[in-house]
Amino acid sequence: MAPTLTSFAAPTGRPASLGAVLRQAVTRNKSIRYLLGIALGACALPCFAVLNILACEPEWGSLAQELGGDKVSIYNATNAFQDPHHVQAKPSLLARARTADMVVCTGAQLEIGWLPILQQQAGNPRIQPGQPGNFEAAQFVRMQEVPSSVDRSLGDVHPGGNPHIQTDPRNIGLVAEALAKRLAEIDPANAAYYQSSYKTFAERWKAAVQNWEKQAAALKGMNIVVHHKAFIYLENWLGLKEVAALEPKPGVEPTSTHLSEVLAQLQKQPAKAVVRAAYSEGRGSEWLAERAKIPVLVLPFTVGGSERAKDLFGLFDDTLQKLLSALK
Repeated sequence: MAPTLTSFAAPTGRPASLGAVLRQAVTRNKSIRYLLGIALGACALPCFAVLNILACEPEWGSLAQELGGDKVSIYNATNAFQDPHHVQAKPSLLARARTADMVVCTGAQLEIGWLPILQQQAGNPRIQPGQPGNFEAAQFVRMQEVPSSVDRSLGDVHPGGNPHIQTDPRNIGLVAEALAKRLAEIDPANAAYYQSSYKTFAERWKAAVQNWEKQAAALKGMNIVVHHKAFIYLENWLGLKEVAALEPKPGVEPTSTHLSEVLAQLQKQPAKAVVRAAYSEGRGSEWLAERAKIPVLVLPFTVGGSERAKDLFGLFDDTLQKLLSALK
């Protein structure tokens, strides 16, 4: 019969301590010793019922879900109809930051106006800069439009380069590989799961990118006007040509004078469409499109930016469909 706690007493006659009881139990019963070894070994590694991830932008929340499945719980700090540059560090976000095991963000100072506040006030060491639980996607791709100098007179210019890396699906693939490795580092008990999920995702993603590039062949060389300089990675991927921007400087809303100048420019260098993100204000683009006789293309920009863009695959399906519509 297996020993019970009441089977043991200290040599002095006093009740045995719990430690003494366990030691005697382990000595007398190999099955208990075996089970205790398993328990101690399991506790040597971080154990998560579920990995709590705070994603700064929806594209990274969607990617983390693809890789993490039921091993992760995702909360997106922003949505597709919010400008990711300008987000309030609300109490609801602070509460999420306090309990997060990991933050997955773009980086490159895209979230400079609000993420550091959350990190400072949350008092959560896991998500601080330099910790494994702080993941910045921009570190794993080649940055575009890196300025030689930064001056506030230039507008909302990022020292590390243009942060809108998610508009090129090839960047998504690079980030996915790095994120899978980081998930495995933080949650080693599920490392094999994350790597298996990554392998499956990478195969599907590679096939999707090849298909998108075939569909988009006709877009190469197409002239566009953009509202905000947020599409440089998309332009480089597809060979689009940005002939003008509605914002006179990044982050500065267009004035009537500047819009008139862009309209005059289009008389000499016509464009096929005005492109803006789902979160951008539409008056300037509508004004220009009406006078230049070209369509406005409201691209989803991130997951959730349109009815079709429900995940990363839908994001690029819808983006290409909208761009190709301008050629008809």
